[in-house]
Amino acid sequence: MAQLDWSDLDNKAVDTARVLAADAVEKVGNGHPGTAMSLAPAAYLLWNKVMRRDPLDDQWIGRDRFILSVGHSSLTQYVQLYLNGYGLELDDLKALRTWGSLTPGHPEYGHTKGVEITTGPLGQGLASAVGFAYASRFERGLFDPNAAPGTSPFDHFVYVIAGDGDLQEGVTAEASSLAGHQQLGNLIAIYDSNQISIEDDTTIAFTEDVAKRYESYDWHVQTVDWKKTGVYVEDVAALNDAIEAAKAVTDKPSLIILKTIIGWPSPKKQNTGKIHGSALGEDELKGLKEVLGFDPEQSFQVADEVLEHTRKAVAKGAAERAEWQKSFDAWAAANPENKKLLDRLEAGQLPEGVEAALPVFEGGTEVSTRAASGKVLNALGSVIPELWGGSADLAESNNTTLEGAKSFVPAQWSTHEWTGHNYGRVLHFGIREHAMGAILNGIALHGKTRAYGGTFLIFSDYMRPAVRLAALMKVPSIFVWTHDSVALGEDGPTHQPIEQLATLRAIPELDVVRPADANEVAYAWKTILERRNGPAGIALTRQNIPVFTRGEGVATGDTFAHARETAKGAYILADAPNGKPDVIFIATGSEVQLAVAAREQLAGEGIHARVVSVPCLEWFYEQPAAYQESVLPAAVKARVSIEAGLSLTWDKIVGSAGRSVSIEHFGASADYKTLFTKFGITTEAAVAAAKETLAAQK
Repeated sequence: MAQLDWSDLDNKAVDTARVLAADAVEKVGNGHPGTAMSLAPAAYLLWNKVMRRDPLDDQWIGRDRFILSVGHSSLTQYVQLYLNGYGLELDDLKALRTWGSLTPGHPEYGHTKGVEITTGPLGQGLASAVGFAYASRFERGLFDPNAAPGTSPFDHFVYVIAGDGDLQEGVTAEASSLAGHQQLGNLIAIYDSNQISIEDDTTIAFTEDVAKRYESYDWHVQTVDWKKTGVYVEDVAALNDAIEAAKAVTDKPSLIILKTIIGWPSPKKQNTGKIHGSALGEDELKGLKEVLGFDPEQSFQVADEVLEHTRKAVAKGAAERAEWQKSFDAWAAANPENKKLLDRLEAGQLPEGVEAALPVFEGGTEVSTRAASGKVLNALGSVIPELWGGSADLAESNNTTLEGAKSFVPAQWSTHEWTGHNYGRVLHFGIREHAMGAILNGIALHGKTRAYGGTFLIFSDYMRPAVRLAALMKVPSIFVWTHDSVALGEDGPTHQPIEQLATLRAIPELDVVRPADANEVAYAWKTILERRNGPAGIALTRQNIPVFTRGEGVATGDTFAHARETAKGAYILADAPNGKPDVIFIATGSEVQLAVAAREQLAGEGIHARVVSVPCLEWFYEQPAAYQESVLPAAVKARVSIEAGLSLTWDKIVGSAGRSVSIEHFGASADYKTLFTKFGITTEAAVAAAKETLAAQK
């Protein structure tokens, strides 16, 4: 084990980090200084001595990844980004938590250079880090599967700093269980066990033996106790030794329990809840600076020699990058086809032949959209090697399995039904929807592969924190949600989504996709995979629904539009017989068939109805205003929305004179045809609503 090179100047840099954290919070008047102060040695060790990173290129694929799961302690990361030359300067630290600054209250992906992930809600960072480790293994399998361990340019570590709050959140339990099961040897988490949270001593609510818990998850667990002698000693060498030992364990993720005193060495507020989330105050801040040998009358002091020392990280990163480049160039020369694949993924492009690979479903037949989705995924899987995914123990219901592919799991966990392989394409999350969402986000953030995860639409509630973060970060995670309405039937109201579509659409930057038939499913998947500017959730039926007979272009007369119109988000599926609608039906998913039937019935009564299928409102709102007007002309006030859920989404579209065929209450246990009849999701209800809205225009 290499001896740690640690000098008095390193100690001074650590103390500088503490003071900068305290000064930044004091200046803005709010924030979390305590953890940043006591974690300064650990953070400095990682950034300056351990991790392979290039401050001049925070997107370098050969870098070690760093996830600050204790996102409230954002200064832990910001100060190191400043010291290491990532582009942050003192003025940025002075602007902490203020409008327009590069140092927001919690680290935000895409906002501050060097930040790998947005970490706000506790637990999401550590859980998503498991996804980073998943992705690194899968990508190694795509690009360099035969290299000996530790020799590939795609080998790297994922480092996490987590805290008591992270370890209490349930999402980390789910994800950590999977990490141990997956034997993710490149995942190393440092758990800052300071046993202080907002309500002070965590003993009031948290007394479990974390080490035993993580050992039971099959993690490699070590403890570094800086309090063990009764005198607090920040033994950085011991922590470094533990990190080196963790790196040597290749078949288990590692947890290093670091026992610290929060706010060290603040004279009076260390080891209290007050220093967790509040400024130190003038007197305490002066006391801290006196203890550390800083001028108590000065703020944001950084000695020239300290900054010169820490910014050697730029030259160090360049040297490590150059050494890595040699192995990368050798790999590229030996693997030209894999290099082409990497280049395509780096460019964010799909391969040729995607549309040609899409299955075409015969009009006049019936198929559930979940079954259609399974066929589409398997067709696309044959031409898109970076596509992988699975389900939260609902593979047969979600139709998420890539047939013939091995499972992404160590071979020793193979079962009668599934064959495991470290580089498999089929994901198994178990009944862990919350972790599934976070892991999918980690995969999307790590690299350019496209992973998806499935469950029932109702359980999107269990994934919601991760779904929201995906939208906030604008990362292209893909969520497959089946059993999308009360039509799932006899399982009853606990399983029947009512408010989910509306509340998911309320999340900014999330594409909610609900296809009307099997061919819409095909083009919905194509569009989802083409887009990389945010997440998408696709909602699919359990029950069989009609496959519409379509033409080759836009809707004309009685000819239905081609399903490629799906990419526009909303389109005229079937126009009014005379091309001038008296009333417009606006429907999604399985309810589009009701609009089609209502159109036919009204035509017999001399009423001209247009049917607009709306697979994705978010895509529709991106279209030019002229297109939106062509689909939903403002002059046509008679409008009826049809969706088996809350009408909340549709109020502004149908307007005050419009009507909604919807469900405004919870479901019941019965077969779906009975439920649709009892709850008024019928052609008759659509016709009646159309006549009501027409009457309202007179």
